[in-house]
Amino acid sequence: MKTNYGEELKYQRTKRNKTLLQVEADTGISNANLSRWETGKVAPSIDFCVILADYYGITLDELIGRKI
Repeated sequence: MKTNYGEELKYQRTKRNKTLLQVEADTGISNANLSRWETGKVAPSIDFCVILADYYGITLDELIGRKI
């Protein structure tokens, strides 16, 4: 299974009408890191994925677009 994590991260953020700066202010994760993850330049660590999943109120599977 190949998933574009960056696209899914961006989708989860934009469907909530959040900007990178809003997510940064709410989570403490830098908007530079968020941007690199969303563009697929690097992948976030599991620790950051947990923070984002909790922030969005979704599971880790949902955060990365994993369908079971």
